[in-house]
Amino acid sequence: MTSELSTFAARLRERILSQPRDTSLGDEFGALALELFGLQFAHNSAYRKICEARRLIPATINNWTQIPAVPAAAFKELELTSLPRGQRTHVFHSSGTTEQRPSRHFHNAESLALYEASLWSWFQPNVLGGFQFSAFDFQLLLLTPPPELAPHSSLVHMFEVARQKLGAKKDCFVGRLDANGAWELDCEAVLDATRTTQHALLLLGTAFAFVHLLDYMAERNLHLQLPPGSRVMETGGYKGRSRELPKAELHALITERLGVPAANILCEYGMSELGSQAYDTEIYPPSSILHPRCFRFPPWARVQIISPETGREVAEGEAGLIRVFDLANVFSVFAIQTEDLAIRRGDGFELLGRAALAEPRGCSLMTA
Repeated sequence: MTSELSTFAARLRERILSQPRDTSLGDEFGALALELFGLQFAHNSAYRKICEARRLIPATINNWTQIPAVPAAAFKELELTSLPRGQRTHVFHSSGTTEQRPSRHFHNAESLALYEASLWSWFQPNVLGGFQFSAFDFQLLLLTPPPELAPHSSLVHMFEVARQKLGAKKDCFVGRLDANGAWELDCEAVLDATRTTQHALLLLGTAFAFVHLLDYMAERNLHLQLPPGSRVMETGGYKGRSRELPKAELHALITERLGVPAANILCEYGMSELGSQAYDTEIYPPSSILHPRCFRFPPWARVQIISPETGREVAEGEAGLIRVFDLANVFSVFAIQTEDLAIRRGDGFELLGRAALAEPRGCSLMTA
């Protein structure tokens, strides 16, 4: 039943791996999107019912922007997948509080292979771009539990793929689970690693994990100067947990406590429901100092900022809700409507946070 989707996934994966930064995919994006919509309409029964209820079917769609988007929250209630139950070998859950029902994004070997090709191909130029290292002169610290303790976390899976690909001189997951199963950070393990290394460090973690570490250091009046070239990538939000820090304040504290310059701190935007991630490593416009860095998805994904009042894309510089069109979501749903607010910035977006009435979400929420 999914052979057509498997063929599509294999074609896309080959394209991503051979030309990951080829923006000419933009010329093909619309045709690929319409092809994928037709396949998902045929093979994803839950999605087909949504489309039919909106009277939007392949015969009536002639542009990728018209393809019906599914609210991310629908992944909690529906099995939005083209994979029969016997073919599902893995599932990623959204990260929320224990009282919430998590979203479920089902995978098999083919969809995981595409997911890993997508994440690694965009991770390299964004997280590692300009990071001068070899396997012999840098160390990797991952501020989450290891995969065996968090098997349903797409973020942990992403970090494990990066760990295997990077082949660092030394690497370590420094997160763990508390008695209630929530994520917590072994701050002493982080500090031990940072104090003893003479090599550049690459630290990957949730924003909330960094807050835990920074608070731990502040309580002990600790300041470190990580080796030159060290880099930090943080992701996730704070909603529903402890204190929230604006990005600028969080990054300033990372610089103050860890000695990592602002230029070496970047953010990732991702969801368990997506197959691609966005990074904020570029300035929009490049010559402007008026705008903060904005997030961009890879060439095989697109983003629109949608007005909740009109349901239409907002004008440049206006705020709305993020809608993602992701070709890497071959076996689930191509178009996802999130509950995250952002400002439209060219082909990217400036992230503002969660909509006021949205449920708390984000990998940071798994941090106790």
